[in-house]
Amino acid sequence: MQSVETRLRALLIDAMAGDALAYQTFLSELTRHLRGFLRRRIPQLSDDVEDLVQEILLAVHNGRHTYRADEPLTAWVHAIARYKLMDFFRARARRESLHDPIDDYIDIFAVCDDEPASARRDLGKLLQQLPDKQRLPIQHVKLEGLSVAETAQLTGLSESAVKVGVHRGLKALAAKLRAIA
Repeated sequence: MQSVETRLRALLIDAMAGDALAYQTFLSELTRHLRGFLRRRIPQLSDDVEDLVQEILLAVHNGRHTYRADEPLTAWVHAIARYKLMDFFRARARRESLHDPIDDYIDIFAVCDDEPASARRDLGKLLQQLPDKQRLPIQHVKLEGLSVAETAQLTGLSESAVKVGVHRGLKALAAKLRAIA
């Protein structure tokens, strides 16, 4: 008796050579094989097995030209099946997430979040305590995202003075924050 691998492989090779009956037999036997493969992996979702079998068969049909006869057929088919199974689970997760009741999260929408504005205001107060040689480089490089060269040109400081200003300014801010906490 031939193994499933040997039988399916021979049928597909004959089908690719033009044997329509071999292809029909291949699809029929592959269908049985895939049902078992999927039922072992998702026994709790038996209603979805037939849909997945059809998806996999379609993918095998469309990709049959990529099969290389010197490689195991079932490994190739199982790889396709695993990808289709992952797609199925992703789609299922998306569908289920659409049905999450929003009432469970209503407290998120009810809260006024002024934390970013408060943080900006507090940072501004701390920066005002620094000398211009430290405050301006931090403001331009770290907060506005300008380059060291752009900040040097804008402030009239040298590039090394900008780097030193950022370093010393951040160190001074850290010390001020430690003193507050």
